[in-house]
Amino acid sequence: MKILITNDDGIRSEGLLLLAEWAKKLGDVTVIAPALQQSGSSHGINIQTAFACEPAYVIPGVRGFKLDASPADCVRYATCGLGEHFDLLLAGVNCGLNTGHDIAYSATCAAIFEGAYWGIPSLAFSTVFESFAGARQSLDRVWKFLQKRKLFDHNLIYNINFPLKPQGIRITRQKDAPYYLDHFEEVKKGFIIARGYSAYQGTSDLTVDLDAVMNGYISISPLTVERTAEKAWKRLRRMRE
Repeated sequence: MKILITNDDGIRSEGLLLLAEWAKKLGDVTVIAPALQQSGSSHGINIQTAFACEPAYVIPGVRGFKLDASPADCVRYATCGLGEHFDLLLAGVNCGLNTGHDIAYSATCAAIFEGAYWGIPSLAFSTVFESFAGARQSLDRVWKFLQKRKLFDHNLIYNINFPLKPQGIRITRQKDAPYYLDHFEEVKKGFIIARGYSAYQGTSDLTVDLDAVMNGYISISPLTVERTAEKAWKRLRRMRE
């Protein structure tokens, strides 16, 4: 199996290195990742200017490239640039959860959306800020869960979030609220910065991603790139000018 790995925290991040080391047992691994931090860049791509792309050492036995670009660009380079077919795309492990509304901003999740455009079964992995321990000890467990239940027969891409001390796995949906909100602080005259803070309400609906993780469960959410409002389309499709 040919496996492509990318992330948004940069090619030297702890989460990417542990994911690459783990994935070697599954097949032939190629890492194509941003040279620098790309968190919050969502599905942005560079179609205006040239950007750096060069081979990079990751870990023994893994081919690597670093790009001065976004995770979506990394996936585009793998498919369009290298012209290779990959059987599996792994994104992460991101330092910080990607749940609820934050999925829209997540460059980690954007990588698997890009993978879906190319028909690649794809998984995004994220974990709490405190530690990668939960993710490190649970990757085998999650992979066995995916394989045993043949989740890729049901959907092409999944968003997976790890708590610090996982006690189980839940299939979840995206929460209809943000985990983080921002206030803006003036750092000097004419310059402001967004300061994030937790907006979690402390609920316990284990059918949604954030609640499951905050209550100690690994969250696995099927996602889609489809943006059509299906209910509205079904009501409106017979309308004519």
